[in-house]
Parts: sequence; structure tokens; C-alpha cells
Amino acid sequence: MEDKKGFARGGKPHNLTIENREKISVSGVTNVVSFDDETVILETDLGVLTIKGQGLHINKLNLDDGQVSIDGEVINLNYSDKVGFIGKSGGFISRMFK
Repeated sequence: MEDKKGFARGGKPHNLTIENREKISVSGVTNVVSFDDETVILETDLGVLTIKGQGLHINKLNLDDGQVSIDGEVINLNYSDKVGFIGKSGGFISRMFK
């Protein structure tokens, strides 16, 4: 089943938890597009999630379960429906293991 924006539903649930603007737990992650200490870009079942901050660090990454945990100072979160900009080559993780 797809919603009106074309995102597949029925996969793993997508949840986002922020603790004191210092820890973020995200579920429903399908790919890590890119990351550094100021920006983490995640592809989720419901679109692209961009997390901006300072001292960001991916603490836990399990794409089999769709779980990502990030530590650092969170400044901004942004969802985008534009998954297409990622391209056919995949994200950082898929390029790393080619």
C-alpha cells in the first residue's frame, strides 16, 4: 500500500525520539546517505531526514532493523519528500561496501 505521496507503507514503523537535544533515536531508516559532525542525512520509509547540529556522532547503526542512534547537539531536523536526489548509486554505506 502507498500513501498519497508515494511512500511505501506497511514496512517498519518510522519513529523519532529526541532526548534533551543531545540524543536522537530513529527507526524506519533504510539508508545512511551521508554524515559528518554537522549533518546526518538518512533515507527513511517516509522520506529523507536531514539532521543538523554540532558534534554529531552515529552511536548505533543497524540497517537490518532500520535503527540509528545519534549523539551530539541537535540544531535542526528537516524532512524532504525528494528521495530522488540520492541517485542510483545508493548512499554512503552502500558505496562503502561495494
